Amino acid sequence: MKAQVLKSFGGPNAFELSEVAKPVPQAGQVLVRVHATSINPLDYQVRRGDYVDYVPLPAITGHDVSGVVEAVGPGVTSFVPGDEVWYTTQIFEGDGSYAEYHVASESIIGKKPASLSHLEAASLTLVGGTVWEALIGRVSLRVGESILIHGGAGGVGHVAIQVAKAIGARVFTTVREANFEFARGLGADVVIDYEQEDYVDAVLRETDGHGVDVIFDTIGGDTLTRSPDALAQLGRVVSIVDIGKPQNLIQAWGKNASYHFVFTRQNRGKLDELKALVERGQLRPHIGAVYSLADIGLAHALLETPNNGLRGKVAIAVEPSLAP
Repeated sequence: MKAQVLKSFGGPNAFELSEVAKPVPQAGQVLVRVHATSINPLDYQVRRGDYVDYVPLPAITGHDVSGVVEAVGPGVTSFVPGDEVWYTTQIFEGDGSYAEYHVASESIIGKKPASLSHLEAASLTLVGGTVWEALIGRVSLRVGESILIHGGAGGVGHVAIQVAKAIGARVFTTVREANFEFARGLGADVVIDYEQEDYVDAVLRETDGHGVDVIFDTIGGDTLTRSPDALAQLGRVVSIVDIGKPQNLIQAWGKNASYHFVFTRQNRGKLDELKALVERGQLRPHIGAVYSLADIGLAHALLETPNNGLRGKVAIAVEPSLAP
């Protein structure tokens, strides 16, 4: 089978399209013919060597799969050949999704929503699972609460807006002015141009000085340092990014705030919850660009470029017929 193999850490050209052995499913495993995958910040972080201690080389990387079951190993009862499935690969464990075939434990695989294409499904598994774990598993966002989502036009942010709205929250988000209508179309109630206005001032104005109940940080930088300024009493902050530097949290103490840091875990349960939202018309991933497996380096370069103008996700067509 063809696979993009990372033989040394480095830039977007570090991948080498190679012929490798097709995996064989063992007990409890499913062999999937990969139709599509996608690119996440985690993917280029792995490629450039941010997690060098966890990724032995050479490696097949990648974390999203949408495809069709080719074969099952002994003991598998939930799937049969021909089933359309989606899932996130086990992070830092085994081969990834930048290949024509992938083998995974039955326990982390879900049935793909019929209304999503393979490109769309592969654009939702990791970011959707991350959002679900952050908003449901950690901060327990509730009906009627308010949430500020940093980076509402990004891969995680655009999904977070939809999930928060489905829960029944009042949604604030920071985007560039060019993405105002995009964010509103996803369900955002208050859209803040972070290039033209201080988001703390905007939140306090819109909440009569009370602040929001939850802040979801998908950006990093100084967002954690400044979060207490926009947070309500007993508010919660959840972040999916490396904090990068020590934080002064004295103001968070004064707000009785709680902080949560998420590195998503893989399981079928989150996929089934996301599937229910998709089937009810409350969630759909947006694809900003599509590349072929052969051009995965170009896809990495695009996502890694600051101010790239992308909305949503960069999808990868592993099945040639899906390529642009």
